Amino acid sequence: MIDNSSGNRVPSPVSGFTSNSLNYNNMLESIPVAIYTCNALGYITAFNNAAKTLWGFAPVTGKDQWCPSCKFYDHHNEPLPAGLSPMARAAEQGQIVEQVIIMQRPDGSRIKMRSHCVPQFEENRTLQGIIVTLIDVTHEEGNISKQARLAAIVDSSDDTILSKTLQGIITSWNKAAERMFGYTQAEAIGKHISMLIPMSRLSEEEYIIGQIAQGNRVEHFETIRVTKHGKEIPISLSVSPIKDESGNIIGASKIARDISTQKQAEDAMAEYARRLEVINQVIKQISDELDLNKILQKVIDATTELTAAQAGTFFYKKANSNGHFDLVCSYAHNTTKQQYNNEQILTSPLFSNPQVLRVANFKQNSSALLSNLFSGLGLNNKTSLVSCLTVPVVSRLGEVIGVLFFEHAEEGKFTAEHEDIVIPIAAQAAIGIDNAGLYEEVKFLNEKKDEFIGLASHELKTPLTSINGYLQILDRTEKNEGSRKFVTKTIQQVKKLNALVSDLLDVSKIEAGKLQFVNQVFNIGTLLDDVIELIQLSHTTHQIVLKSVIENVNIHGDPHRIEQVLINLLTNAIKYSHGASKVEVSMEFEDDKVTIGIRDFGIGIPEEKFSQIFSRFFRVEELNPHISGLGIGLYISHEIVARHNGKIWVESVMGQGSTFWLQLPTGIA
Repeated sequence: MIDNSSGNRVPSPVSGFTSNSLNYNNMLESIPVAIYTCNALGYITAFNNAAKTLWGFAPVTGKDQWCPSCKFYDHHNEPLPAGLSPMARAAEQGQIVEQVIIMQRPDGSRIKMRSHCVPQFEENRTLQGIIVTLIDVTHEEGNISKQARLAAIVDSSDDTILSKTLQGIITSWNKAAERMFGYTQAEAIGKHISMLIPMSRLSEEEYIIGQIAQGNRVEHFETIRVTKHGKEIPISLSVSPIKDESGNIIGASKIARDISTQKQAEDAMAEYARRLEVINQVIKQISDELDLNKILQKVIDATTELTAAQAGTFFYKKANSNGHFDLVCSYAHNTTKQQYNNEQILTSPLFSNPQVLRVANFKQNSSALLSNLFSGLGLNNKTSLVSCLTVPVVSRLGEVIGVLFFEHAEEGKFTAEHEDIVIPIAAQAAIGIDNAGLYEEVKFLNEKKDEFIGLASHELKTPLTSINGYLQILDRTEKNEGSRKFVTKTIQQVKKLNALVSDLLDVSKIEAGKLQFVNQVFNIGTLLDDVIELIQLSHTTHQIVLKSVIENVNIHGDPHRIEQVLINLLTNAIKYSHGASKVEVSMEFEDDKVTIGIRDFGIGIPEEKFSQIFSRFFRVEELNPHISGLGIGLYISHEIVARHNGKIWVESVMGQGSTFWLQLPTGIA
């Protein structure tokens, strides 16, 4: 890289800086910065590896002038002629020239570099050459530009952005911080961050600094900070470590956002959710309740608590048997019972005006309508209570059937928000009261129906017994074979009718709680064997197959009632498996419990009907409507099993059949 020249006065292309010194070469190559030399005419005489790397190629010494393989541009990206390059200007002007220029290398890539050109003279001040140092400042210039842009962004940001040392001293403060906290930049910088922190939260700063010192970020840290004027504001903090050029953590950068609006919205939403949950709970309780007095009490207790009233009364207009109305009053737990003039209240504006009424101070209200109302309620004689709220309870027919009445000693205590809370509960109360009335009516009619069924069944028993007796005599005495055939069929039908009447009588006894049981110890295995034999003899279309050995187990219960259950289950299995040829029976004994399974291969039962299958008078009509029955056999079976502290349930797959399971405890100590 070092070229020797002749040393003529007029420089030749290869004259200028030359050296045969090994030390000179070693020194040049050891320097990590790009350095090269030119003679007075600009021909390159020497360069080091750093220069070669920067250029992206190796120029030919003594031949290449001003690095011809590269193109130069000024800081506006305008082409820079070789004669105006810093090297040429240093040679022309005979003085040091430093300039940042853009160089495009042979591969098309561009870099920004700082060119430092120093002219060298002989003793007679004749230009000998130029020493050029090149420093790549591409990233440095980019960083400066980025820092300038970042500073502008930070200052104009709507988010509060500040920085501090690890000791908590504020080092930067943008305009948003000034708007949030009230301190100017001059007032904040140099002060300790604790001026923004409430005393009760100073420990938070220790935690944050501890995280930053470990190199961790603190994200979305919700806390409270104090403004210059002492106002506390909720904020969300995001804190990041600040590092120096060596990677050492020297401070923290904080972004703070005022979340007052968010917190207010969250609090409002939480309060709304709480209120809605309470209202839903009250409404559910009302919906689940069918006792009128309990409905009235639950409604007035809940609404009095929700409105924070000091007294609450539910006035209900109840129809009596004479076609008139009685006043029923339910009082909240914090309310003293009062004596009211029933007629005066029932004819007052409370029941004639279906509007919500809210009065801030009824003692100062001169309205004639309100005066009449308050007089009937006796409010004029109360000295401690001054504000009130009345909410009507309106039936589905639009009639005011009740009024919720609340009182408080604080003037203007009740607000529109309280109305919004009570009105939906009052509406549900009206539905609940209507349902309770309908329930009472249905209950009354149901009792009459059960009474009729019981009476009719009992009355039918006597003639059926007589008919059956006469038919038995006729069957024994009739000699004509054709006539005896008809007598036999008639006896079979009378038995069916007698069984049906017995079932109806059992239903009425169950409803009245009078179904009798005669409990004793008996062998359940023997009973099951006898029932299978009985059913098999009378039903030849199906074979009853035992899938397990019948256990010899004694249980305590009513054998007649258990037999009734087994007969019903086996009869149903045959009845609802038309087209099949067998019914399977299994029995297991484990943990003092007997489990019997009766499986058919019939039409099956939809899963959604499982919960209803043991209900009174329930039948899955859509599956096989031509099969006769009243839907009371399984109901009776369920009640009998329940009275034995057992369980009965069904498993079924549509098109594959059903299995009814019966589980009974032995009941023997």
